[in-house]
Amino acid sequence: MLERKFGNRPGWQRILERKYAQTYLNTNEFKGYITLLNTIKVSEPLFKKYGEQDICIVDDGYLWLQQFPMGKNHAVTTMFDANGEIIQWYIDICLENSIENDLPYLDDLFLDIVLLPSGELIEKDADELEVAYNKGIINYSLYDLAWEEQKRIKKLITSGDFPLIRLSSQHKEILLDKLS
Repeated sequence: MLERKFGNRPGWQRILERKYAQTYLNTNEFKGYITLLNTIKVSEPLFKKYGEQDICIVDDGYLWLQQFPMGKNHAVTTMFDANGEIIQWYIDICLENSIENDLPYLDDLFLDIVLLPSGELIEKDADELEVAYNKGIINYSLYDLAWEEQKRIKKLITSGDFPLIRLSSQHKEILLDKLS
C-alpha cells in the first residue's frame, strides 16, 4: 500500500503550534491545490544531511509550501526558512494528487528529488522503490512510472523548464494572508 501524504501534515508531533492555508488554482501555468504550513513552534529542529551539508528543513517560523498539480505524477514541497529564504525544493514522485475530505494529498511512489538553491540535484529513496517492487507492494507498471517520471522531472529541472520551481514564491505569497 502506498503512503498517502496530506498537505496539512496531520499527526506531525514535532510541530507544537502551526498555521495552515490551502486553495485551488486554475491558471495557465498551474492547475491544482497549493497548501502552506507555517511551523510556528516545533519541539526540535529537523536536519537532513546531503553529502557534507547538514540542512535544517524544519524549525520555528518555517514555511512549507506544497503544490499538488492535478493529473500529474509529482508534487513539490518548497521549504522556506524563518527569513523567507528557500532552503530546498523536495519533489515527490507519486501515483496521483487528489483530495479527500477537502484536504489535498499525494500517493507516494517512493522516489524523490531534492533541488538545492545552488542547483544541486539529489536523487533519493531508490532503495525504497526497489524494496516496494520486490515485496509486491507495487507492480512493474508503477515501478516503471516512478522511474520515468523522475527522469522526466530531472530533465525539466536541468533545462530550466519545470514551472513549479519558478512559481513557488508566487504561490507562497498567495497563501500567506490566508494562514490561520
